[in-house]
Amino acid sequence: FSSLASSAGGLALLLLSSSAPSGDAFALPSSRTFGGGSGGGGSTRLNQWPPSTRPLSFVPIVGAPKSSPSATRLGKSRGEGYGELLDDITHAVGNTPCVKINDRLCPPGRTIYAKCEFFNPLSSVKDRLALSIIETAEAEGKLKPGDTVIEATSGNTGIAVAMMCAQRGYRCVITMAEPFSVERRKLMRMLGAKVIVTPKAGKGTGMVEKAAELASKHGWFLCHQFETEANWKFHEATTGPEICNDFADSGLDYWVTGYGTGGTFHGAGKYIKANRPDVKIVLAEPGAAALLDSGIATERNDDGSPKGSHPAFAAHPIQGWTPDFIPLVLEEAQALDLMDEYVAIPDGAAVQTSQMLARTQGILTGISGGATMWAAIETAKKAPEGSVICAMLPDTGERYLSTPLFASIDADMNEEELEIAKSTPSHILLPAE
Repeated sequence: FSSLASSAGGLALLLLSSSAPSGDAFALPSSRTFGGGSGGGGSTRLNQWPPSTRPLSFVPIVGAPKSSPSATRLGKSRGEGYGELLDDITHAVGNTPCVKINDRLCPPGRTIYAKCEFFNPLSSVKDRLALSIIETAEAEGKLKPGDTVIEATSGNTGIAVAMMCAQRGYRCVITMAEPFSVERRKLMRMLGAKVIVTPKAGKGTGMVEKAAELASKHGWFLCHQFETEANWKFHEATTGPEICNDFADSGLDYWVTGYGTGGTFHGAGKYIKANRPDVKIVLAEPGAAALLDSGIATERNDDGSPKGSHPAFAAHPIQGWTPDFIPLVLEEAQALDLMDEYVAIPDGAAVQTSQMLARTQGILTGISGGATMWAAIETAKKAPEGSVICAMLPDTGERYLSTPLFASIDADMNEEELEIAKSTPSHILLPAE
């Protein structure tokens, strides 16, 4: 691969020839514009790159000082726009940016980038999954106007599915276990979904079983996010190519991710292994729920869904990560031997790192993003000097206002803020007695 890096033409041909998954090709709709990567600027169609060129990483703003960091952004001049009009909100999914982490968090002599999936329209990586599942079902004739879509989710998938259903005109029903943040329920209901909350004692398997029961009784379309190939194949067709394109002209030594369904790890990991075999893939999970590290398989029903909770599971604070079973999508990825390194996240590390990302980088990500970044930082500490690491940040921190991530954040002014307010005479709001 490195021998091709000196030739933009050769690199473009390599990316074009490998952008589609091998084997049974996963066909993106012809109107879709994925895989160009954030460095490509906007949404370049995979089949429209000239054979001797590829999108440039950065374009200077006319009149801006060349040394100004704000002179470049996502391959476009500021104020230039996308360069096209999007048919609907779903066309804004994908092509998320990789953002460099500064030295207030990154270990010296190493470089870390965060792939910020909260740049998707509904602010999480699950927008990709929902788009793929719905469009695949439509193409296969499994969804027709007026149908109802149902899925079990910790929140992000439900929000993304609700977005798709709102745009397409389907009814949407979501099952979600009680412990997940209440703002997720409100967001789904805002998008028109009906949210069925299942008891905490049932864990993730409880909400999955409830969704299956409702789908069977009412004849609704069940997304099967934990089992469907439409999950990981979309990441193979989009997320993986985006990462490889963004790092086409630079080194990339490690790619770090966690798992919820395992779709990102499976699909993007498969693409990265095929196209950048030198990149080590690091998979993280909560230390309190080390399902993969246990070596114990999940018992399954005939459709691939779990029969019950995994014996190694324990409650953990990383919402959206590691349900109480090993998803089939993840189990299938394990068989491909994609993982090079494994990291267990200790209690408290995810929340603390999310807060550090906000306060040192201006990056507002959720608890799972903090967990992945903690794994990336630990990987960087042990990596050779000069190593480059890319970490997935799955969603936005705004989805966690009612969780421990914001427990130390008050709505009222603290003493320091009151002192600032009192430093001038007008408009002083004193705390209630």
